[in-house]
Amino acid sequence: MSSRIKTYTGLVVQPHIKVAQNRDDIMENLDRVCNMIDFAVGYYWELPARLAVLPEYFLQGVTTPGKGEDGLEGFMKKAITIPGPETEILGKVAKKYGMYIAGGGVVERLEEFPDRWFNTAFIIGPDGDVVLKYHKWHVPAYIGLGTSPHDMIDEYGPIYGDDLKSRFPVIDTEIGKLGTMTCHDGATPEISRALAWNGAEVICHPTALQSFEGVSDPWDFWTFTRRARAHDNMCYILGSNWGTVDYDYYPKAFCPGHSYIIDYLGVVNRIAPYPEEQVLAGPIDIEALREHRSRIAHNTWVDMRTEIFAEMYEKPVYPPNLFPVGKPPRNLTDKIAGAKTALDRLYAQGTFTPPHGLKPEDMSKELADRVAYAHELGTLRKD
Repeated sequence: MSSRIKTYTGLVVQPHIKVAQNRDDIMENLDRVCNMIDFAVGYYWELPARLAVLPEYFLQGVTTPGKGEDGLEGFMKKAITIPGPETEILGKVAKKYGMYIAGGGVVERLEEFPDRWFNTAFIIGPDGDVVLKYHKWHVPAYIGLGTSPHDMIDEYGPIYGDDLKSRFPVIDTEIGKLGTMTCHDGATPEISRALAWNGAEVICHPTALQSFEGVSDPWDFWTFTRRARAHDNMCYILGSNWGTVDYDYYPKAFCPGHSYIIDYLGVVNRIAPYPEEQVLAGPIDIEALREHRSRIAHNTWVDMRTEIFAEMYEKPVYPPNLFPVGKPPRNLTDKIAGAKTALDRLYAQGTFTPPHGLKPEDMSKELADRVAYAHELGTLRKD
């Protein structure tokens, strides 16, 4: 029999970010989020905060295509390890307040694969230790240079695990069952479904999502897709985005806030719909979630007839093992090569239909031509 979990406050931190060039910049970012947690825990003292969620790349920032784009070497210069000094500092905050702290987008160097970096999310427990680590699965080829486990799954799997519980971990805690997914992971249903399959009741969702990507109205797919993820899985989603950013090649509102707390019905309970610093706070009621899941009316799990859908997942769309040991992705052009294969597969099997005047076999060449043109302009690295 499970113990009763008291309602508590969940925090979502929407900080100012500096794209780090050195160790001092990383520490500046870290100090800022620690101060914001200090503020929020004190301000919302009546219903104690037990969980705080930080955004993707909250420590080191990130560069994107165009002027200022880093290649592999640039990212590796600011890569860190987890656990490490940075998580030790966050651990002291977690221990001081008896809370969990989640964050993501950490540019992490792994001892087992030191020739590349992974986009890593973590959860730190109230004892100050890292209790969960997750490596981002859906790293988008056009904008994400970090290695996905899928990029080297034959070598990654034997070390980190080959099943859903290993790849999409969930921890059972005194504040509920916690999992995490990072940014693009939430754009499609699979990651959140795997987390919920593993029991997740609260999904911590760090992101660094731009208005170019649909954070603001009228598109705002950042909100409506994650409302669907929360509704489909009957879980909370605490989504944290940047507030503002300092980088010579970014507008200040590059990732313009819109952090939120979404409940297990898919209702947005809290939102900061602007590009500024903020901390959101809202009640997390795990007992109400568990009671809701016990009903069969409008239960999005009990009526699932899943076996027929296995056919869709028998073969990958984006190809696996493109970047084995000794062949890390050096730049975004390397990652885009896999997208060409994905387009070939989608058009060949009839999932996509080409525009007028083009045949299925033409489509990956269209992408290759765009890449070549970007190389000519210097808006996409090729070294």
